[in-house]
Amino acid sequence: MRLSMVGTGYVGLVTGVCLANTGNDVVCLDVDPRKIEMLRKGKSPIYEPGLDDLLEHNIKAGRLTFSTDAWEAHKDADMIFICVGTPSDEKGHTDLKYIDSAADAIADVLIKLGPTQKPKVVVVKSTVPVGTTFRVRDRIRAKVGEKIPFDVADNPEFLKEGAAIEDFNKPDRVVCGVENDRAGQVMRDLYDPFVRNGHPIYIMDVLSAEMVKYASNAMLACKISFINEMANLCEAYGADVAKVREGMCADRRIGNQFLYPGLGYGGSCFPKDTLACIMMGETRGVPTPVNKAVHELNQAQRDRFFAKIMKHFGGKDMAGGLSGKTLAFWGIAFKPRTDDIREAPAITLMRKAKGYGAEIRAFDPVANENARKELGSAFTISEDMYEAAKGADALVVCTDWDEFKSPNWEKLASVLKGKVIFDGRNLYRPATMKEHGFAHYSVGRAPVTAK
Repeated sequence: MRLSMVGTGYVGLVTGVCLANTGNDVVCLDVDPRKIEMLRKGKSPIYEPGLDDLLEHNIKAGRLTFSTDAWEAHKDADMIFICVGTPSDEKGHTDLKYIDSAADAIADVLIKLGPTQKPKVVVVKSTVPVGTTFRVRDRIRAKVGEKIPFDVADNPEFLKEGAAIEDFNKPDRVVCGVENDRAGQVMRDLYDPFVRNGHPIYIMDVLSAEMVKYASNAMLACKISFINEMANLCEAYGADVAKVREGMCADRRIGNQFLYPGLGYGGSCFPKDTLACIMMGETRGVPTPVNKAVHELNQAQRDRFFAKIMKHFGGKDMAGGLSGKTLAFWGIAFKPRTDDIREAPAITLMRKAKGYGAEIRAFDPVANENARKELGSAFTISEDMYEAAKGADALVVCTDWDEFKSPNWEKLASVLKGKVIFDGRNLYRPATMKEHGFAHYSVGRAPVTAK
């Protein structure tokens, strides 16, 4: 098939590359000429394991090209995927200006092609409030009239940053919302190479497909906030959340995925999608107390962890309570295997600590450049994990990168000024901390005092 992707972010680029890799001809469209030029040279603007190799391979094969021209991208396409950003404010109200802009550009191409063209399928891949795919349909139809044929579909993505290539190539399921059998068959044909492991393609109505994405992410966010609430109870009563989790997750009805206590969720999906569920409920007068509680607990989890830092240094209620202190942060990205720092707990904690007078030094294996752009020169971003820790009064671990899991304890002790670790991802066993003489604060477990 001939395909075009509107947007070259995580969703558009991964989708385009993976679909090209199964033999489709794909044009990726973006309004940013610098990004397009970078992609033409085979360089990805985002960090995603495995993406660079597939990008280079499919460019060389001639199946993957890039453009800033909507006509060039869409004129020969059988399917047009809208993969643009859908940012939201803190109340969850989604800004659909990029969706509308994409729809208008598609309409202009359809008008230029005229009524004799083969019907194209316009696929909304972005995560959008329920009803947005019909908004796209109606917006295009209002411009092109009744004689020019096209179909619409919704095809939500389920890509985990850091594992997006694997998720696309080996999906748990593919969800397609369509209005007619023709569009459904086109979607089934496109995704058939990806479900030969027996996993299903679900063809359903458009509104249900849009809701599947929100329901899925809201459930996963709920699990994260739930285990953090249990961890807070464990701390209050002296229980060990690691042991509680082990016993709880042995129940097959519960499972163990996304039930890891820590600093809460971040990134571009869970915060936005949970707020969107709340917003959709408010719009139709449907209470969403579970989603509200999930969001509020997630945000409070960062404050609760920061309070441990303030309490340790005796500045709990004082502005400037960390004045003269240096804190080292390991991990800036919201999760490992990505350079995405959107809604990252580390960013929140670093800014809070800076506001209380602390000097900040931080290191991340891949997110340093994004952190520099976001935080500016007032924050020191180091190129080495031990360099970041040098002379610091405490180490704060915010992302569970593999290289942080078994550090050289003697080297770490020698470079730190204070042998204190605030372990926001429960990477280290209390027994190990005692053995090496570190004070250790984690989530849902009793603190360890230094020797």
